[in-house]
Amino acid sequence: MAGFPNTVRPAVDAGLPSIPPNLADAATRERLTPAAVDSILRLAEIWRLTSAEICALLGDVSERTWFRMKKGEWTGTLSQDTLTRISALVGIFKGLRLLFSEPLSDEWVRLPNKGPLYGGRRPLDALIEGGIPKMLEVRRHIDALRGGL
Repeated sequence: MAGFPNTVRPAVDAGLPSIPPNLADAATRERLTPAAVDSILRLAEIWRLTSAEICALLGDVSERTWFRMKKGEWTGTLSQDTLTRISALVGIFKGLRLLFSEPLSDEWVRLPNKGPLYGGRRPLDALIEGGIPKMLEVRRHIDALRGGL
């Protein structure tokens, strides 16, 4: 803003919807991969996921690749599918942290749930079995519970 050097601009224009990244673009996936890997490593630790569970949640990540990610030795680029899964899982995690206090927010995925989305199963099992559609459905459900929708 010329002439107003001390004027503070918002980081994001609240009046415009944000444009999601183009995950079909290889350069975008390459740029987002390091943060996504860091996020899912931390989430797996907090949720106490086994390597089999995290690989099932991520879809196309082998246990060998997972172990290399954990050791910081993996230099690949995540697929569009895997980035979408990580985004949904991080959204679920953030929603749970806003909805519940710890430790419930961190244990929730492991606790049997009688809600209609889970049928008495652990949400973790429903997420693994249902893939991206279930992950997005659970994320919307948690957002709705906390008043986000």
